[in-house]
Amino acid sequence: MGSQDELFSGDASLDMIAGEPDRDASNDGHRPLAARMRPRSLAEVVGQEHILGADKLLPRLVSSNTFGSLLFYGPPGCGKTSLAEAIARETDSRFVRVNAVMSNVAEIRQILAAARRTEKKDTVLFIDEIHRFNKSQQDLLLPDVEAGNIRLIGATTHNPGFYVNAPLLSRSHLFRLEPHSVENTAALLALALEDRERGLGERGHRASLETLRDLSALCDGDLRRALNALEVVALGLEEGAEISRASIEVFASERQIRYDADADEHYDTISAFIKSMRGGDPDAALYWLAKMLAGGEDPRFIGRRLIIFASEDVGLADPHALPLATATQRACEFVGLPECEINLAHCVVHLATAPKSNSAYFALGKAKAAIAEGPVQEVPVWLKDKGGAASKRLGHSQDYEYSHSATENVTGQEYLREPLSLFEAKRIGAETEIAERLERWKRLKAELNRE
Repeated sequence: MGSQDELFSGDASLDMIAGEPDRDASNDGHRPLAARMRPRSLAEVVGQEHILGADKLLPRLVSSNTFGSLLFYGPPGCGKTSLAEAIARETDSRFVRVNAVMSNVAEIRQILAAARRTEKKDTVLFIDEIHRFNKSQQDLLLPDVEAGNIRLIGATTHNPGFYVNAPLLSRSHLFRLEPHSVENTAALLALALEDRERGLGERGHRASLETLRDLSALCDGDLRRALNALEVVALGLEEGAEISRASIEVFASERQIRYDADADEHYDTISAFIKSMRGGDPDAALYWLAKMLAGGEDPRFIGRRLIIFASEDVGLADPHALPLATATQRACEFVGLPECEINLAHCVVHLATAPKSNSAYFALGKAKAAIAEGPVQEVPVWLKDKGGAASKRLGHSQDYEYSHSATENVTGQEYLREPLSLFEAKRIGAETEIAERLERWKRLKAELNRE
């Protein structure tokens, strides 16, 4: 095995593993518990049965050593780095780890050049936070990925479809990792308490399964966070002391939920929020609202989405929805946090429980399609503006029938050269009256035209 200096000229920003990690075991006690407890093989990986279970693709690729480039996509602490390291060990590959935040084009060129010169072992290049690489950095990888000089494993918490170049994405197997369940996390915490080699076994702590489950639940599926939290709690106690529920109260009081305001959590949560209101579920809508607020979401953004929802989804079925949503958005700006949370909750419950109609939104779509797909109709002469002498000579508006002079403002006159049927009123909430009024006007118009 070549030394790191031999391969990379002593570049200190790189972390390389070939077969087994090149670490001094005596220094393990100084490394975080989550790092010490990393799985050493795919068999030790906790959870992710949907990609690691029997007859799944990834284990077969690793077992036959036929994998190419891989992309692991999932939330923090779900095991992306652990999987990459385990794959490198099981295939006896040289493992080079790069963090995209600290890397640059020069460093990547150096790594790729070294990989081309290395023939005895395959090189697995693991790029953490690959979504941080710009287009030129990602493009730089393509020739060596295609030539097989490197096996790329990229890890990202962001949707690869938005952040990874299409050519690179098409050359990679994409695997979505899920947050760890409370049960899986608690089981690993119990193992860490017992493990004398890599865990906390030498300290002799005990903890009930319920306590470990409580701690796991606070970590939102983040295994790294759960292990490090366990270590912090344990080191704050005397050796041999029991880790009780009271021991984790401080951690619980400082808990921060996983919420990235500019990535998937943001988009997924606001999507669930909107769909819950649309589905008439105020309980779910309030839950997602609370999650967004706890995650630090800008209440003005939520207010703007409520304004959109009021017209798109409630519409004419409740004429009070849009004024309320507009007032709520104004309250978010005028009152601010934390009090405007009450205004948001007020509006959310109203919109979630209001009758729903997308008739105006749907009609607009039909009107836009009519403009886009057919010849654009000219304004009829009887509707054109009559301002100016030239317009009057051309007869603009001279045949216009003034609506206020007719019964119920219905004259029988047409307002399109080629009449279209775009708006279809629903018999929901306040829109029921609109539907009945339009039907009455249609009959009245037909009678006038017959006369």
